[in-house]
Amino acid sequence: MLLNALGIQDSGGLSILEKVLHECSLDVKNNYYIVCNNNIRIVTLIENYKDVDFFKFYLVKNRGFIYRLYYENFIFPQIIKRNDIKLTYNFSGTSQYFSPIPQLVKIQNLMFYSKNLDTVYLKNNKFFLWIKQIYLKRLVFKNMSNRSKYLEVQSSHVKECMSDFIEIDTKTFFIKSDIDVGIGQFSEPKKYNFTQKIKFLYIVGPHFEYVHKNFVDFTNVMLKFKKFNIDFEINVTLTQTQLMNSDIWDVSLNEKTNFLGYISDTEKMNSLFCNNTILVSTSIIETLGLHVVEAIKKGVIPIVPSEKYASSVYGNNIITYELFNVKSLLNAILSIINNKINCSELILTLQDDLKKSENTKVKSIVDIFQKVIDVQK
Repeated sequence: MLLNALGIQDSGGLSILEKVLHECSLDVKNNYYIVCNNNIRIVTLIENYKDVDFFKFYLVKNRGFIYRLYYENFIFPQIIKRNDIKLTYNFSGTSQYFSPIPQLVKIQNLMFYSKNLDTVYLKNNKFFLWIKQIYLKRLVFKNMSNRSKYLEVQSSHVKECMSDFIEIDTKTFFIKSDIDVGIGQFSEPKKYNFTQKIKFLYIVGPHFEYVHKNFVDFTNVMLKFKKFNIDFEINVTLTQTQLMNSDIWDVSLNEKTNFLGYISDTEKMNSLFCNNTILVSTSIIETLGLHVVEAIKKGVIPIVPSEKYASSVYGNNIITYELFNVKSLLNAILSIINNKINCSELILTLQDDLKKSENTKVKSIVDIFQKVIDVQK
């Protein structure tokens, strides 16, 4: 098997890649040739699998999207021929135009398949930015998806979004679980006492200024919340330098904010999901939203936009707000801290919803590999 992980860099993609590698490490019947970009996070991940003798890693310097297309379409055939590869698993949405073998494409990025996101760009007069960040790449990815027969998605809403741009009737979709909901994976609900300090948690990577992350909603609601006589702090996974260099941030929030930067230590990350914490997610689109999933698993209350992906991934009981509506987000927060809901009961319900949803999906990527190969026989 050729596992193409080029383009994976952020914490969400890396955590899912780690899960896939774990699943593949249990498959002693096959050899795996894994192509990744050469960066510190990838090298650290690879170190965990150095003793798996049927894994071979190829580390490729990240030279941009064009070089990636060249590598996949001209170097991959050499790897395939040299190692008698039977299937290519494209982990981050691309596919190869001249591949002699079947391909399975994982769709992890909905930026190029979202009419809602298009509307936001154009309403905010970001036409040229839309061309650069969305439209040009959409042409490439849409063409690839049209040529791909086997697609893996993390939730049913991904298939619905793609249907607005490509013909899906001729495709075979596999809905794969990327979340471990087994025994011991869920924490007890955290304790909430809103007479004490409230902790707002916002988890995002260095791409926080991208339109689809919609960080402006969070900033604006924190400015509004500051006017209340309520003790609170903000924990954000960005550095002070990153935010001070952004037009989205307001420096008056600095005194309330803990600038955490990127967190690679699991124990440190887990400590953020603590008592009196409310995780706020403002993304316009998500394929999964691992930060929200982790909040639910760790027993913390999340708030998310009232978009299709919210109910599809997290269930109908999650607290939502209307995008770009500060009052709506503020009311969602106040509904929690004014004791209008039972926090513990809500968290347990969300955990139950997540378990039920994930248990309906394919559990191991190896099973999907086998299904694709069997179809070719």
